[in-house]
Amino acid sequence: MLNQAQKSNPFFNFCRKLVTGELSTLTMILVLLPVAAIVALAIAYGGIIAAGAILALVIGVPVVLAVIAYPIFGISVFMVLAFFMNYLSEPLPPATPTGIVLDVLTYLLIFGFLLKFKYDRDWSHFKNPISYWILAWLAYNFFEAINPASPSILAWVYTVRTVAFIMLMYFIFVYQIRTKKTIKFLFKLWLVLAFLSAISGFQQENIGLLPMEKTWYYQDPLRLSFLYINGHLRKVAIYPDPVTFAYNMVVAAVLCLCLLFTKMKTYKKVILGVSIPFFFLVMLYSGTRGAFVLPPAALALLAVMNFNKKILIMVGGAAFLLGVLIFMPTSNQFIKRFQTAFRPSDDASFNVRAENQRRIKPYILSHPIGGGLGSVGIWGRRFAPNSFLAKFPPDSGYVRVAVEMGYVGLILFCTLMFVILKTGINNYYLIKDPELKMYCLAMVLIIFVFNIGNYPQQALVQYPSNILFYLACALLSVTLRLDKQERQKSVNETAQLNAR
Repeated sequence: MLNQAQKSNPFFNFCRKLVTGELSTLTMILVLLPVAAIVALAIAYGGIIAAGAILALVIGVPVVLAVIAYPIFGISVFMVLAFFMNYLSEPLPPATPTGIVLDVLTYLLIFGFLLKFKYDRDWSHFKNPISYWILAWLAYNFFEAINPASPSILAWVYTVRTVAFIMLMYFIFVYQIRTKKTIKFLFKLWLVLAFLSAISGFQQENIGLLPMEKTWYYQDPLRLSFLYINGHLRKVAIYPDPVTFAYNMVVAAVLCLCLLFTKMKTYKKVILGVSIPFFFLVMLYSGTRGAFVLPPAALALLAVMNFNKKILIMVGGAAFLLGVLIFMPTSNQFIKRFQTAFRPSDDASFNVRAENQRRIKPYILSHPIGGGLGSVGIWGRRFAPNSFLAKFPPDSGYVRVAVEMGYVGLILFCTLMFVILKTGINNYYLIKDPELKMYCLAMVLIIFVFNIGNYPQQALVQYPSNILFYLACALLSVTLRLDKQERQKSVNETAQLNAR
């Protein structure tokens, strides 16, 4: 009935002929000539603004509709922009609100999710401990809006976008990722984007900064003082800071390592195997000490969870090489900085962080719900520049939670991380499919790495780390669900064969 109605509709019939090329040349001229005249007049009178508006209309509207109608396309666009948005914004004035593009994409994905959920209300996707604790954490973040100690409600508004609201992406990932093929595609996209960013870091270190990159480094004296250490300029690749760069290289290497244990063609394993040391190499260019302890931590958890001879030999070999790197005498600046990560008492920056944490401890103990979301960092300095917390450097992600949201918030946050890891480990042992099992293990290791890295630095607040973290959390549940579906399908097929 619907197809018959569409075919009898003149507008639908015209659009079909336009797309299939069935319209005559004369009709095409009569249709497109007025459009061309309107566009020309608009550009003539409106200039570049009108041209930009027309371009946005022609390209933007189809992209918006595609993001809403095809969620995997939308997620892919979101991942690409999360990786490259900071880099693409470097030539723009510092105050340009480029982050609003990612906000709009988030809203569009949520809108598409709500539209689909209206007709397919399957709550079973969300019935797991991770979902419940994320909702509890979101509720606490919104409760912080009425925190009496908060210096500014605007600081809360700007911070909740990237700290709490982005967590809604977890529910979108859980609901929209429905096949093993989709997981493979997202992994490929993830690794391609990580490899491109690694090439950027390699280029910055060994070839030199591009003019656009050099301008970004030197336009802010405070930024330059932070990035220029001991005569070496720390590299950021396409990321907003060296910490995000380093952590994403470690995470990409961990994903490659786990994928090596799945069934795939030999040339793909070679590509993954070669990528791992390349990711670790460019990680050193960032100069981020906190990232250096993450690979051995991931390998230790891998050995515990996947206890077999092959893994133990690999981890043992890696541990031996690590020991050599830590204790070998060297004049190489990258190796020397790497060695200090395992000798924190010799690290001046570590001692400064420890002193800052000791100094802020009385404030945390006297403020159970903290000083308000956004009271420290960039938004604290912008909206309450004279406050005590605006001048405090939190460094650690856990310390920031404790300062902004109190020890109540810290306990809730740590419980959330514990539940995520516990659920992931349980799901790993419940999954029977070998491929899905390794996917789940990779996500557990990545979440573990981010949590370890969140202690010396803020690991979960910058794009694309926050998106990748909640994608990993979602895949813990998705892999188990797909495994159950495959087992149920196998049982049904066996029952049908027996019935015959």
